Amino acid sequence: MDPDSGGYINCSLLLKASVLTVSFTAFSFYRHEKQFDVLKAVLSKKDIVVTKTITPAKKLHKEHLHKKTIYLTFDDGPDKGSRNVMDILEEEDVPATLFMIGQNIYGSRMQEALYDSARQCSLFEIANHSYTHAFRNHYDLFYAEPDSAVHDFERCADSLKLNSHIVRTPGRNIWRTENVSSTDLKNSIAMGDSLYSKGFEAIGWDAEWHFDKNQRLVQTDSEMVSMIDSAFAHNRTKTGGHLVLLAHDRCFAKSDDSARLHRFISALKKKDEYDFETVSSYPGLTKDSVVTK
Repeated sequence: MDPDSGGYINCSLLLKASVLTVSFTAFSFYRHEKQFDVLKAVLSKKDIVVTKTITPAKKLHKEHLHKKTIYLTFDDGPDKGSRNVMDILEEEDVPATLFMIGQNIYGSRMQEALYDSARQCSLFEIANHSYTHAFRNHYDLFYAEPDSAVHDFERCADSLKLNSHIVRTPGRNIWRTENVSSTDLKNSIAMGDSLYSKGFEAIGWDAEWHFDKNQRLVQTDSEMVSMIDSAFAHNRTKTGGHLVLLAHDRCFAKSDDSARLHRFISALKKKDEYDFETVSSYPGLTKDSVVTK
């Protein structure tokens, strides 16, 4: 064997190892450089902002933003016609205030049953219309004696077990609230003041559905709708945007008259510009005047 062959082999192996080392180092350097270039490319890109298109809320029509409020009120019940009124209100799902006469509740079993039925329905608010209805329509005497008149309302509140101090004076359009003080006839001023001083609040009316001597309605349902629209349009109400309507139970005893009431309420609802509330929601009434059933 050639004595130098071992040295040759060692040199050859050393050379190969050096070449492999240089190659591996170059390859690693190249790979890291490519990774770094990719990273730089990613970082150099602008941030991607994801935006979401928000559809603006649908604008409400002016009337929907500021609906006007109607307070349907019915006087002198329980009486003939009361059942028809209550049935229509329930069918239309419309609230109303029933100003009842204490004496009428004990007039017959039918009237007492009507009163009980009204108390059990959440749509109806029962309020005070005096016990005797001005000493059975003796208005001059009734309003000439404020203390006796106030006692008549107190008696009604006791007999009906009312939790409300809201009253309506018989035969007179008297208002006594925190915001409104009005009396239609001068000889009734003292009695209105006496009621208010005793903690009662009197609600009158802005529009009335009139009746004739036969207790039949005078205006048609369409005429009443026009009256309501006009009162709001010309600001002929005690409080802007609020209208109290007076009607009487006995005027709806006949089927054609009760049909007018039904059409009237239906027509107002279709306008979609009116809300219906009970009188205890009227502006300016104190908290202790709200009915609690």
